[in-house]
Amino acid sequence: MIEEILPPGVRSSEAFDDLAPAPLFPEEAALMAGRRARRRAQFATARACARRSLAELGLAPAPLLPGAGGAPRWPAGVVGSITHCDGYRAAVVARAAEVTALGIDAEPAEPLPRGVLGLVASAGERAALERLADERPGLCWDRLLFSAKEAVYKAWYPSVERWLGFADATVRISPEGTFTARLHPAEPPPGAPTRFDGRWLVRKGLLLTSVATVRTPAPPLPPTDPTPLPGALDRPVNA
Repeated sequence: MIEEILPPGVRSSEAFDDLAPAPLFPEEAALMAGRRARRRAQFATARACARRSLAELGLAPAPLLPGAGGAPRWPAGVVGSITHCDGYRAAVVARAAEVTALGIDAEPAEPLPRGVLGLVASAGERAALERLADERPGLCWDRLLFSAKEAVYKAWYPSVERWLGFADATVRISPEGTFTARLHPAEPPPGAPTRFDGRWLVRKGLLLTSVATVRTPAPPLPPTDPTPLPGALDRPVNA
């Protein structure tokens, strides 16, 4: 399902329950020691999704331990993202040579709890949500905004390693299944992204968002003139 909102080159795997056995590496199991069984199963399934996605890139299974900010430490040359909520787990990966930033989020397609929207949305964003609700009622636009900002943060942090608050990203959602995020944190580090483009999908009681920045290929070199210079064919090869 999530592959529908991902660009070419991004590998994905998803699960809707924790019924399939999902063994952990010892290092991962140690992280889950003392956690509730439900949380351990959720973690294991999400790691299994990640390893299936990495296998599509030709990479062998390996521990996926949290790094700075809690994001998984992916193998060298790989970007990725993991998400999980009730009834859904997913992982996406891509070659860093092809995709420079990647973030996904999954949420139940339900309204945000009371009081949360005011913490994550600006006055302008809340006004935009009201217009969207008038245009397409029945969709949880507040939860979609929250999910989009979560996906943006997951795409932002691995390359910048700096906190990005909800107020540091202004998200504009299109009812056509896309969104844009303008990033304006205080004192951004040099080279930090200023914009992300994303896509969203609602299906099976779930709301999915993704952000992926595809690396722009270098422009082709200008064609060379195949006509040899005068006398070029007369010169010795090793001149």
